[in-house]
Amino acid sequence: MKEKFYITTAIAYSSRKPHIGNTYEVIMTDAIARYKRKQGYDVFFLTGTDEHGQKIENCAKEAGITPKEYVDGVAGQIKDIWDLMGASYDHFIRTTDDYHEAAVQAIFRKLYDKGDIYKSEYEGWYCEPCEAFLTDTQAVDGKCPDCGREVKRMKEESYFFRMSAYQERLMQYIEDHPEFIEPEARKKEMVNNFLKPGLQDLCVSRSSFKWGVPVSFDDKHVIYVWIDALSNYITALGYNPELPASEAFAKNWPADVHIIGKDIMRFHTIYWPIILMALDLPLPKKVFGHPWLNVGADKMSKSRGNSIYADDLADVIGVDAVREYVLAEMPYLNDGSITFENIIARYNMDLANNLGNLVNRTLAMTTKYFGGIVPSPTQSQEIDNDLLATVEKTYAAYVSEMDAYRLADAVETVFGLFRRANKYIDETTPWTLAKNGETERLGTVLYHLLETIRVGTVLLEPFMPATSKSILAQLGTTCDAYAFGGLAAGQPIGKAEVLFSRLDEKDAMEKLTAMNAPKEPVIPKPADCEAEIAFDHFMGVELRSAQVIACEPIPKAKKLLKLQLDLGYEKRQVASGIAKCYKPEDLIGKKVILVANLKPAVLCGVESNGMILASGEGDSIRVVFLDDKTPLGERIR
Repeated sequence: MKEKFYITTAIAYSSRKPHIGNTYEVIMTDAIARYKRKQGYDVFFLTGTDEHGQKIENCAKEAGITPKEYVDGVAGQIKDIWDLMGASYDHFIRTTDDYHEAAVQAIFRKLYDKGDIYKSEYEGWYCEPCEAFLTDTQAVDGKCPDCGREVKRMKEESYFFRMSAYQERLMQYIEDHPEFIEPEARKKEMVNNFLKPGLQDLCVSRSSFKWGVPVSFDDKHVIYVWIDALSNYITALGYNPELPASEAFAKNWPADVHIIGKDIMRFHTIYWPIILMALDLPLPKKVFGHPWLNVGADKMSKSRGNSIYADDLADVIGVDAVREYVLAEMPYLNDGSITFENIIARYNMDLANNLGNLVNRTLAMTTKYFGGIVPSPTQSQEIDNDLLATVEKTYAAYVSEMDAYRLADAVETVFGLFRRANKYIDETTPWTLAKNGETERLGTVLYHLLETIRVGTVLLEPFMPATSKSILAQLGTTCDAYAFGGLAAGQPIGKAEVLFSRLDEKDAMEKLTAMNAPKEPVIPKPADCEAEIAFDHFMGVELRSAQVIACEPIPKAKKLLKLQLDLGYEKRQVASGIAKCYKPEDLIGKKVILVANLKPAVLCGVESNGMILASGEGDSIRVVFLDDKTPLGERIR
């Protein structure tokens, strides 16, 4: 009986089409699943879509359709891209599936009846794009630390999960299972930044929107993402606490590994394990957090206008080339990078020059010198033994790297073998052997080349499945054994075909740029822009540098602070509406820009002689500060 291996991606959020950075995860997971199948495991590969939440409700409203109609379209688009990329998943779950929603309601009810969930009220910061609640320290400068967008202050009735009750138990589990969170740096981040400072109870329902799984005993609430989305890993196997255990759940749980992005490590290594502990279920054996794929050095996002999509790339370079690029360019820990220049360079170097040229030359020589029949190896020399040793070392390194999820290293190892085979051609010069009539030696050389290509192709399959299949067909074999010697002498090779034609750099760049060129986001002109003014008109505004020497609140004026300013040649008093964003002690000693020739005014009984410059409004005001070295009273033009 085969040993089971249960592997999952994070489920993709169905608000927008996934870019290549999102798609990397399913390609990586697919490569691991294919490798494990080849190693003899009974693999169950799960992926799917997360389809509830306020963001989707708003997207559907903007589109003028129902939320279900909206997610049906986006989920279909996600599934199409996963299929295009060759993802060999065993099940595709949608959180709108009836069985999932019923199981989530049962899970919520069980946790509530157990006393782990209670009703209270939430007040704090909320990031709608990330659908995340934030503490005052997390919401830096009124923005989400993950996506950088503005957060909103909100207050609503919610149900909460008693995270704090399981904190010590989770910390002990992580200590006892050092392999649970990888890479190691991610584990340290979770423990030091989130667990050790102490866990707050988790908001697990929402009452301010309706698009979600209803709480079965309180229809004012929908179950929030933490329980809804995370539970997919068990509901997809048929888990429901109110039903007998399914055969699939009994066989496959716990998961052997969750493959997720580094940005959702906290949810999968703290929230999810604690939910499982509360359900009295085993924890997944491993959570692996992969880095991001950036555009150059910038984070990829739709709002930045620099998103690149897998299906668009595949139209230019092909599916397997897309797979090879993202797997090769994503390091184990640090972020990877995608640029059009690198895509072209890697395609020409790895695929056209190295792999494609090797296969083409070897098959052409086999046809030319042996009529397309695999020759017998009869005159092995030290150089042949060296090549065989390289094949063995390559396989050992490849297994070690794949088992550790170091896929970029594994890709490099395989292509290193192909480079060694190309070098072997240069070392043995088969054309010279043919010219000199050294037929037996020539047959030995070509057999070693053909077999090295075959073994390398078998290793390549998890990364480039269609290419691997094509090469084996050209070799005229179905043998997918790792051991050297699987190609039978005397059998005919298949029909040779061009694998990868070298890209013309200029033409490829034009196609890639036309496809989806990284560009600056288009920023619309603000609606409150004023009419153009003449230069003389602007110069009539006297702006001068000043230093805040004293500052205090103005009684009965919640928005105003009273500032005493030093201009060097005189002192001024100014009332400024910045009290919601600054404390008096934050301003004392700072140098600011003063509109010095503004007509005096009285605000809440305080005379104000000027105005300091600031951007924004309401709760997002930002005072413009000057360099400490700026002289007092200096004219600003």
